[in-house]
Amino acid sequence: MKTPANILIVDDDRDVLETARMFLKQEFSSVDIEEDPSKIPGYFEIKDYDVILLDMNFKKGMNDGEEGFYWLGEILKIDPQAIVILITAYGEVDVAVKAMKQGATDFVLKPWKNQKLLGTILSALQLRKSKKEVIRLKETQNTLNRDKPHNFNDFIGESPAIQRVKDLITKVAKTDADILVLGENGTGKELVARAIHNFSLRSNEIFISVDLGAVSETLFESELFGHVKGAFTDARQDKPGRFELANEGTIFLDEIGNLSMPLQAKLLTVLQSRKIRRVGATREVDVDFRLVCATNMPLSEMVYEQKFRQDLLYRINTVEIRIPSLRERIEDIPLLVDHFLSIYSRKYHKPGLSINKHTVEKLKNYHWPGNIRELQHAVERAVILSEGDTINSVESFISPTTSIHRVPSQAKTLDEMERDFILQSLEENNGNVTQTAKNLGITRTALYRRMNKHGI
Repeated sequence: MKTPANILIVDDDRDVLETARMFLKQEFSSVDIEEDPSKIPGYFEIKDYDVILLDMNFKKGMNDGEEGFYWLGEILKIDPQAIVILITAYGEVDVAVKAMKQGATDFVLKPWKNQKLLGTILSALQLRKSKKEVIRLKETQNTLNRDKPHNFNDFIGESPAIQRVKDLITKVAKTDADILVLGENGTGKELVARAIHNFSLRSNEIFISVDLGAVSETLFESELFGHVKGAFTDARQDKPGRFELANEGTIFLDEIGNLSMPLQAKLLTVLQSRKIRRVGATREVDVDFRLVCATNMPLSEMVYEQKFRQDLLYRINTVEIRIPSLRERIEDIPLLVDHFLSIYSRKYHKPGLSINKHTVEKLKNYHWPGNIRELQHAVERAVILSEGDTINSVESFISPTTSIHRVPSQAKTLDEMERDFILQSLEENNGNVTQTAKNLGITRTALYRRMNKHGI
């Protein structure tokens, strides 16, 4: 089966053109040939070419490549994303390398071997596909940015805690500073990262999100830095990594605390140099991106315990933004409930559905360890199970993992819970700090720091 692609070959040697066409017509859906380079613009008026093979010299006896440089420039004026493969003689390799610096994608030497030529074109087609995908993503991002006003509509809440987050985002977004977002699971760390991007000077560029917790050790470099065809067993084609895709935009590295020390070192190298090298490649590529990272893990303690690189922490946290837990902003619960109720009453075709105000007040008494994500799921469950026009019982929000009715009316903060837990553990171990630390799964030094923090 032929590969769907439009190929244009421009060379003043008719034999070269016919030979190339005969071979490539067996592999690709459309192959056009032309001896006169001045007719190139006319071809682009008829077709969108995926790959152009361009000779470097069209006049007999010339080998300086000046004509090739000129027509390379003209092609890139017509289509800045054009994939141009240069056709050159053995003694003109230096000229071809110079042309690649000016926008050419690759080159082939005359006389070529058919399989080498085919492999070069297939790699170029994959690059063309990747470029189109980046353009599509950027256009999608631009459309979303145009259609969606840059405000804090996604941040539901009016509490002082969430207002401080909004104020900090407004201050740092216009800079290019690296941001570290801290917060428990379910608090909305990616929402903050997207807000930073939307308010930044890069808002018209792409936003790439990477869940580092879901990237295995073996695939880390391939996923983030990309790879070239043949770099490893399953590398059947060139693939750009997430950093390349995020070029000129924002990259969000979620769960950065989950990275092993060796992977932290590799990431640090890229963050310092702003250069990446695809797996299997021989040259580096410059990348320009805004970095936002996030974690729910205590990175400072991990540095002390030698589980996280201090130099990497310095690199990623020029500014820290801490997202409050839901129990730290319980006054926002009614607004959040109304927001989710509106979404799910539409989704499940239950217009006019409401929640009894007394029931909403009871929701404030729950500790919400899963934060906003847990509240969202609880509201969705209540809507699904609702009968009639009003949800009157707090039991509607209860799932096997949610016990709202058993929570004390005054929910404790995380620090208060930690202090009580340490005191209980010390009591159970008759004040033996070493044994308590062992039971808690932390070092004695870490336990002492926590005891000092809580005044124990």
